[in-house]
Amino acid sequence: MSEERRVHLARSARPSYDALAAFSKTVIAAAADAGIDDRLREIVQLHASQLNGCAYCVRVHVERGTEAGLEADTIAQIPVWRESGVFSERERAALELTESFTFIHEDGIPDDVYDHVGGILSEAEYVALSWILVSINAFNRIAVAGRYPVPPKA
Repeated sequence: MSEERRVHLARSARPSYDALAAFSKTVIAAAADAGIDDRLREIVQLHASQLNGCAYCVRVHVERGTEAGLEADTIAQIPVWRESGVFSERERAALELTESFTFIHEDGIPDDVYDHVGGILSEAEYVALSWILVSINAFNRIAVAGRYPVPPKA
């Protein structure tokens, strides 16, 4: 089936999409209150989108990440964060949590990840990042299922 013939969930069930968008705004506001800055928020959303193969969301979060101060080199290092030296301990913990949430069907959140991340992030930060990851994974699934075309650069 071609892209043009796929159901576009955001248009076909606008109230549901609007509810998800409102949820996302609530999650982002709560994350800011918990001390999650724009840079960290965009790093995890970009990485989840990369892992889910969501080109649409990658484009959106590269642009938002750039606005939040991420440089091209930092963005390019996200897929290889384990080998990279450009991320702080806190960012590395968030990236590790991102991978566990995105691939939650494999092992849940393994105890070693939970313990490691929990030793670096506060409970409020862990909770806030978890909700951000729930939200972005939902958006990724909508865009991937609908084969949303990559939006033009802003």
